[in-house]
Amino acid sequence: MSKRDYYEILGVDKNADDKEIKRAYRKLAKKYHPDLNPDDKESEVKFKEASEAYEVLSNSEKRQRYDQFGHQGVNGQGAGGFGGGFSGQGFDFGDIFGDVFGDIFGGGGFSNGRRRNGPRKGADIKVALDITFKEAAFGTEKKIDIKRTENCTKCNGTGAKSSSDKKTCSQCNGAGEVKQAQNTPFGQFVNVRTCPTCNGTGEIITDPCTKCNGTGTEKKTKRITINVPAGVDTGSVIPLRGEGEPGEKGGPRGDLYIYINVLPHEIFHRDGNDVVLELPITFVQAALGDEVEVPTLDGKVKYKINEGTQTGTVFRLKNKGIPSVRGYGRGDQYVKVVIEVPKNLNESQKDILRKFAEQTGETVHEQKKGFFDKVKDIFG
Repeated sequence: MSKRDYYEILGVDKNADDKEIKRAYRKLAKKYHPDLNPDDKESEVKFKEASEAYEVLSNSEKRQRYDQFGHQGVNGQGAGGFGGGFSGQGFDFGDIFGDVFGDIFGGGGFSNGRRRNGPRKGADIKVALDITFKEAAFGTEKKIDIKRTENCTKCNGTGAKSSSDKKTCSQCNGAGEVKQAQNTPFGQFVNVRTCPTCNGTGEIITDPCTKCNGTGTEKKTKRITINVPAGVDTGSVIPLRGEGEPGEKGGPRGDLYIYINVLPHEIFHRDGNDVVLELPITFVQAALGDEVEVPTLDGKVKYKINEGTQTGTVFRLKNKGIPSVRGYGRGDQYVKVVIEVPKNLNESQKDILRKFAEQTGETVHEQKKGFFDKVKDIFG
């Protein structure tokens, strides 16, 4: 069963701004939230669906990939991974959903779910990549070097000089956070904050590693191989999952985003998936017709120029354009004929054109040479 369009799920137009998307999601969240619809499986499904759509469309990078590549572009990385069922104790959906549910539930009264100081995904890395026009058309493999954080090679990421130099924080007992309960007429609310003693790590390092100074990390350069698909264009984004910065407290790595920039070609121009080329031909070829060689991305092909072809004439070479990035079909190549007017004709050549003009009844008022042009002819 194919997934529904995210814009359709939220009931917004594809040009909707962030406020409209947030407003639409808040409305659906209030309607279908499982805590407000206990034991209603249909509401639970619709809530998951709306949350997945909101997570993608409220993130500018994910939305750009979704608009360009559809569901495949976000690789199912929506909010659908909430797991099986919802407990009546509420949720912590992170920064994306926090203000929305704060509006619904009036603050932190539903904060007994996943800890904010638990495992966190690492930061994403963004890299620009220049490729040639032909590489963009047919795809290519590139290797790039990125600088990212890795575990310290001396302490293996512990941050301590030895295993005995790292102990569980006595204030939070390793939780990384401290809680304070408050009774209200609406029930018990729990205020959770980062442990001030261990700064949320849950551990205290008594003797830090001398190489990383207790951070447990160091900067390294890694070479990454990127498969650039055929049909990409400037502005295309290639995501590589798990190649970003390391997560915190056992969380997964962030992602690496490759932003494509296609360098201009000497003779070809791109229009969507079509290729445009200006082909210069001589006056004689245009008047009498000829068979010419036309450059394409696949090499040269022969094409018959009809007798009497005018400048600006456009002909099409089918399936000689850019392959679709979605993996089906290919654009065309459009060739615009440009007739080159000959320069520096000798008198014999000019006489031929004068006789031609006489036979066609055309009156030509030739430009006479000035004094300086004559001097240039004599002494040039």
